[in-house]
Amino acid sequence: MIAIAATSPASLVIDSKPRPVTDTLTMAWRNLVNTRRNPQLLVLATIQPVIFVLMFRYVFGGAIGGVTGVPYVDFLMPGIFIQTVVFGSLTTGIGLADDLNKGLIERFRSLPMARSAVLIGRTLADLVRNVFVVLLMCVVGYVVDWRPHGDPLEVVGGIALVLLFSYSLSWVFAIIGLSVRDAETTQAASFPLLALLVFPSTAFVPLHTMPGWLQVYAEHQPVSVVVEAVRDLTIGGPTSAHVLAAIAWCVGIVAVCAPLAVARYRSAV
Repeated sequence: MIAIAATSPASLVIDSKPRPVTDTLTMAWRNLVNTRRNPQLLVLATIQPVIFVLMFRYVFGGAIGGVTGVPYVDFLMPGIFIQTVVFGSLTTGIGLADDLNKGLIERFRSLPMARSAVLIGRTLADLVRNVFVVLLMCVVGYVVDWRPHGDPLEVVGGIALVLLFSYSLSWVFAIIGLSVRDAETTQAASFPLLALLVFPSTAFVPLHTMPGWLQVYAEHQPVSVVVEAVRDLTIGGPTSAHVLAAIAWCVGIVAVCAPLAVARYRSAV
């Protein structure tokens, strides 16, 4: 009782002020701890890309490899990296929808914390998870004879570009998760977008093998642009144009979708 009486109103006001950086890191840690306590989430996130690697490498690779101009596994792995993080970014939307459905976000709003911390903390936590998944896929690629031909700095740059793209897409799926408010519906609503991004792209097949009308879309959509940039960095060759275009796509997606996600967050709760 004495301690309570001795606490001044001014100190209470100061202690209750939001700390954006600290609040964001706290929320990110909270989401990472949740992943650690549910390791099946991480296991499931890695099983699918491993299956894709083995299927395309050993089932479809013999038929597709002859038209790529390079060993098919070297052509394939950048596409697998991007496909992995595209599907993995869906976790952001599912997690936010689940928190919203359970009323956790309303409880966060009642706390003296920065409101941006919920969204940024979630996207940062999913970025950390994607770092682990991408590094694991590098190991899987090495096992199936993937050998980058770029110098180490270019290869690291390619991995960084993959992670930057994953972070930008997290904001896209955050909008979907906050809009539908249900984890199952978020997954169903996201699949058409996933299909339009991943499958009509150059992730698995060269552009020139597609019908002419599809090439126009496939060449300029973000997945193809980022995949080609990562290929340039890992296989070797001129990199500037594709890398700059990929970075522009990533920055543009965040610049457009982050404010929309924040606005949706405010109206959703």
